[in-house]
Amino acid sequence: MTEPTHRLLALAAPQIGDLKPYLPGKPISELERELGISGSVKLASNENPLGCGEAARAAYLAAAGELGRYPDGGGFALRAAIAAHHGLMAEQVTLGNGSNDVLDQIARAFLYPGRESVFSEHAFAVYPIATTAVGAIARVASARDYGHDLEAMAALVSARTGVVWIANPNNPTGTWIAAEPLRAFLCALPERCIAVVDEAYFDYVEEPQYPDTSTWLDRFPNLIVTRTFAKIHGLAALRVGYGLSHPAVAELLNRVRQPFNVNAPAQAAAVAALADHAHVRRSRAHNRAELARVGEGLRALGLAPIPSVGNFVTVDLGRPAGPIDQALLRAGVICRPVANYGLPQHLRISIGLASENDRLLATLAAVLKRCD
Repeated sequence: MTEPTHRLLALAAPQIGDLKPYLPGKPISELERELGISGSVKLASNENPLGCGEAARAAYLAAAGELGRYPDGGGFALRAAIAAHHGLMAEQVTLGNGSNDVLDQIARAFLYPGRESVFSEHAFAVYPIATTAVGAIARVASARDYGHDLEAMAALVSARTGVVWIANPNNPTGTWIAAEPLRAFLCALPERCIAVVDEAYFDYVEEPQYPDTSTWLDRFPNLIVTRTFAKIHGLAALRVGYGLSHPAVAELLNRVRQPFNVNAPAQAAAVAALADHAHVRRSRAHNRAELARVGEGLRALGLAPIPSVGNFVTVDLGRPAGPIDQALLRAGVICRPVANYGLPQHLRISIGLASENDRLLATLAAVLKRCD
């Protein structure tokens, strides 16, 4: 570390020195610029390969005529649409610049030095970042079969616990928790603890025992459910998500929410996307078919994918994933190594278009053959 860097780091809050930036999937433009190649495919960020629906696109373009105006800071139309979609009141909806923003709001509202949060091993990287950034302590429960071990998580809850984070389904493993064990966990959780159920991939799940916890808010006033428009709605570029909670919790989150945190075209596109049920059905059907096909293709290569209910699959390569990932990048196929999630032998692969998935499987087969 250089002397200026050391001096500047000393100016930051003590906990910031332990943080590492969130690592997004490599953009196609960056890879092609670095390697001087073209025609790459990106299967790294769990994006909807079908993109957004036509209704959302038209709403976005219509809103672009007012780019000189600030957006509605309260998000009246979007909050009303979300509330109607869930059968809730608008006062129960908190908007975010992506659901990550809502997770950050939760940490700033309910965590501080001396407080702790609990989450699972292999869970979403934003939970430790949001916890540590506000000076709280992260308590990490060991995973069970790559997923949340609710008993292990419950054992870490103490008088200092402010927030418990649960990703359902989990990213990056694709695992999920059924309704009954999750309800039992929430029933046993002290009401002084905020329970966050992160349902970013909710719309892809078709398991009959998978719960819609947005319907549990009357039973659990300490529950916050987060959703996003980035995944099945195909609005990742616009960064819009939301939280659902008791009105008193939402009011606290709005105290720390940044002004105008969801831009006007994003709000307009999200309202339209929420009503575009046909696009959601198309996206879900595409994912169902291609997720199964990619899983079969990976198993045919002798690999062990973790069973997933999201729009991605994480696969055990049986060896360090770094060299395999680099070989795929040189061939123009971008996936997501997940060593930072404690899975150094695994690669997370987003479900793309059929042609993109074909290319992934063929390229991976060639790379593995060279490495054997």
